[in-house]
Amino acid sequence: MPASLSAYEHLTFNADGEPVIARARFKVMHLIREHVAYGWSAEELALNHPQLSLGEVYASLSWYADHASEVNANLDAELARANSAHAKPENRRLSRLLKSTGA
Repeated sequence: MPASLSAYEHLTFNADGEPVIARARFKVMHLIREHVAYGWSAEELALNHPQLSLGEVYASLSWYADHASEVNANLDAELARANSAHAKPENRRLSRLLKSTGA
């Protein structure tokens, strides 16, 4: 992956191999999740993250466009894990609270 880094001027990869915005050390996946979940455009993402430049946001979305199938599969897997964890009673706050009170 780092070999294609020159195509994404504002991006670098952290030790885990995740793309980050180099100047801000901001994870690209954070922007991608918002883009997918809320349908935010590059301008809306930049508006909601004033510490990022529009160029940095566009570089992030460009990386996403080039890796969409892989990223979408990872997002689907994250969602499945979250839904599975949420379905377990021991992971629910109310359940833990009731158990701690002996109810």
